[in-house]
Amino acid sequence: METSAPPNAPAPPAQPRRRLPDFQQSVRLKYVKLGYHYLISHGMYLLLSPLMALVAVQLSTVSPHDLADLWEQLRFNLLSVVACSTLLVFLSTVYFLTRPRPVYLLDFACYKPESERKCTRETFMHCSKLTGSFTDENLEFQRKILERSGLGEDTYLPPAVLRVPPNPCMDEARKEARAVMFGAIDQLLEKTGVRPKDIGVLVVNCSLFNPTPSLSAMVVNHYKLRGNIVSYNLGGMGCSAGLLSIDLAKDLLQVHPNSYALVISMENITLNWYFGNNRSMLVSNCLFRMGGAAILLSNRRSDRRRSKYELVHTVRTHKGANDKCFGCVTQEEDEIGKIGVSLSKDLMAVAGDALKTNITTLGPLVLPLSEQLLFMGTLIAKKVLKMKIKPYIPDFKLAFEHFCIHAGGRAVLDELEKNLELTDWHMEPSRMTLYRFGNTSSSSLWYELAYTEAKGRIRKRDRIWQIAFGSGFKCNSAVWKALRTVNPAKEKSPWMDEIDNFPVDVPKISKCCAGALERSQHKTAFFHFPVAGRHAEAYNVL
Repeated sequence: METSAPPNAPAPPAQPRRRLPDFQQSVRLKYVKLGYHYLISHGMYLLLSPLMALVAVQLSTVSPHDLADLWEQLRFNLLSVVACSTLLVFLSTVYFLTRPRPVYLLDFACYKPESERKCTRETFMHCSKLTGSFTDENLEFQRKILERSGLGEDTYLPPAVLRVPPNPCMDEARKEARAVMFGAIDQLLEKTGVRPKDIGVLVVNCSLFNPTPSLSAMVVNHYKLRGNIVSYNLGGMGCSAGLLSIDLAKDLLQVHPNSYALVISMENITLNWYFGNNRSMLVSNCLFRMGGAAILLSNRRSDRRRSKYELVHTVRTHKGANDKCFGCVTQEEDEIGKIGVSLSKDLMAVAGDALKTNITTLGPLVLPLSEQLLFMGTLIAKKVLKMKIKPYIPDFKLAFEHFCIHAGGRAVLDELEKNLELTDWHMEPSRMTLYRFGNTSSSSLWYELAYTEAKGRIRKRDRIWQIAFGSGFKCNSAVWKALRTVNPAKEKSPWMDEIDNFPVDVPKISKCCAGALERSQHKTAFFHFPVAGRHAEAYNVL
């Protein structure tokens, strides 16, 4: 229990606000080298493609008379003819066999629960109080977190959590999983017209709910997918697993020609609601909500015309080799045996370091040459010439038209907006997704992309950057290029019936809140209200 301070006791010193590290800090050269290594490894395709184009243009100018003259010169030199033909066939074969298959995104669908699943703040607090599991102080703590979380009044929770008393059991968890997965898949198959039997690759990711048979087996059973389907079920990989699943599906499509890959990203709330009083574990109750997405990828070149996007790059960053990074987000038992997700005090620092590593690696692949030269020039001046200057932070707005940043919490969105120098317009999809649907874990990126489409912002050749981070600690990026202009009037999305109501005004947390994370007996981060008028600040990047 917290004890009140004596009346004449001096006020405790204000603790520093924990935030993402400033990206103006020095970057490590090994990650810059890694980014250029990726670029150079794809250089062969960048060089061969223009070369083949030049050859084709040159051949188009050749007249029949030129061909006749060439034949007259070569007919008496059989060795030259055979050598040239062999070389041409060899180079063509190498090019077509080694170039990566294109990966297209036909379409995607986001699950929107029934209106009966809506959970207002009042409903949340009412149900939490009736459970009898939380102290009055922790009920007040949750109320303040909700007020400053960036979540609106229309987010969704499964019935097992809203029921009084709650009923978190395996059967209810399976019902939630079926509702989310099958709801999104049904909508996706309707939009694309693809038959379930045509799907050759299946990847399902859900971090905290991993039953037997697996979630991927549930999908195979429900839709009667073919017996030789390549299926994977990813668990325990946090909110960044959605892009990890995309990367896995991309790799599988490189070795399985003429295939469709179905990717399902979701989280399960029913069995992962925390009923204890450890404040580091209560934050997830206030932020995580019900949701999921289904994405259909293809490597068939004939599908390019009807696809929405082409996958350009994926970059994965894993900091798990560092003990501090590995343990900053942990599912564990509290003092009385209640299971929850514990957040370390180092969470924001770890997330910032992983994010900086990821964008340093991604930069050489996407930034225009002018930005790369400025970045490299300042980096050389600092590292080689030992000049006391700040590294140049490239303007990623020159590389991307749209940003989909994982809607983990309002505070981290504020910090990313500041560090990447983004505008409110760029951050709008992430903020509105957090407000309308809450933190839906790995699927939040797709609600954000659906928001951008519903606003009519996607134009042909636009570039989209999706970035997510989660336990492990991981930070993953995906870059997409729009293959056509998306007409919002023809799209069916969770925003379809209410897009005109957005954006709404959601004040930034830095303008209305103050406070800090503190270390508990178990060295985890928790929030508290040390004096009247002092509010907790909910930093969350799960």
